[in-house]
Amino acid sequence: MTSRISLTVIGKPDCHLCDVAHDIVERVVADLPEHVADRVDVTEVSILDDPALYELWWEKIPVVLIDDEVHAHWRVSSEALRGAVLEAIDRAEVRS
Repeated sequence: MTSRISLTVIGKPDCHLCDVAHDIVERVVADLPEHVADRVDVTEVSILDDPALYELWWEKIPVVLIDDEVHAHWRVSSEALRGAVLEAIDRAEVRS
């Protein structure tokens, strides 16, 4: 079985930095080799839909989590995200 990783973008509507983070995540995943990109589950959630998320993250959005661990908040770097995703894929392989 092929190991998967989760990549979660926490933000809210009408948030410029959230839109930028969304675009970066989309571009990074699209640029990964297909056999890697197919193993990345991307989820977007809004702090407006979950009071607990709002309480945790309202002043740090956008937040990007990889396997439920904070990768970045406020500003997301394409290069750093790509490297972190590849490292997470490697770790997932070791675990399986």
